[in-house]
Amino acid sequence: MRLRLFQVDAFTDAVFGGNPAAVCPLDSWLDDDTLQAIAAENNLSETAFLTPANGAYDLRWFTPVAEVDLCGHATLASAHVVFHHLRPGAGQIAFDTRSGRLEVVRHEDALTMDFPALAAEPVALPVDLAAGLGTAPVAVFADMDYLALFESEAEIRALVPDMGALARLDDRRGIIVSAPGDDADFVSRFFSPRLGVPEDPVTGSAHCMMAPFWAARLGKETLLAHQVSRRGGVLHCTVAGDRVRLTGRAVQYLEGTITV
Repeated sequence: MRLRLFQVDAFTDAVFGGNPAAVCPLDSWLDDDTLQAIAAENNLSETAFLTPANGAYDLRWFTPVAEVDLCGHATLASAHVVFHHLRPGAGQIAFDTRSGRLEVVRHEDALTMDFPALAAEPVALPVDLAAGLGTAPVAVFADMDYLALFESEAEIRALVPDMGALARLDDRRGIIVSAPGDDADFVSRFFSPRLGVPEDPVTGSAHCMMAPFWAARLGKETLLAHQVSRRGGVLHCTVAGDRVRLTGRAVQYLEGTITV
């Protein structure tokens, strides 16, 4: 069987930046083991699979080792593929996912995704989190991920985590580290070694918790966010009640065919 495959750099306006995601459009679903094997073979933080369904698309995301409930950059990459290859005349599309319906609107070369907002609840500092980060944050919050709060962008950039220690944490998806930004409202990095992603270059879904958190702290609904991984990424976030709108750009790097 031969399948189309695209690789798209998300949350960037230039190749080799942002977060690369593989996107594989399907006519109908393959079995889960094959989907996971393709994702493992791609060895990117996420591979997205989509199938047409009642005018929208069903969308699923896989890391190299597991399926996940929510992914921002692979949704942005999937929308880029739909708008440029599958429905080039469309201005808006919808994806049905494990996290409900996610809509994406096209604004020239930028895409705005409508995602669920997540609450950041304060929690006690887990021992393995402090050990894994190598330093204690000023506070820790949690929802789908841990959110470790630091005082400066310099501290975020300087972190050299112990991935083994972070992998021993509980079954939350990953660890966000965040602080006020020098040239943005806030900055972050994201680690998820338990799911086969030691450091994710740009994590759109993590901003579902960070955007409401920083919006409340800064007293503003629209924020500029930088993820300060080695590749780096830029997100424009707007908090609207129980939803977060994430706007970013994407650039196609590769189009090809895989054989399975």
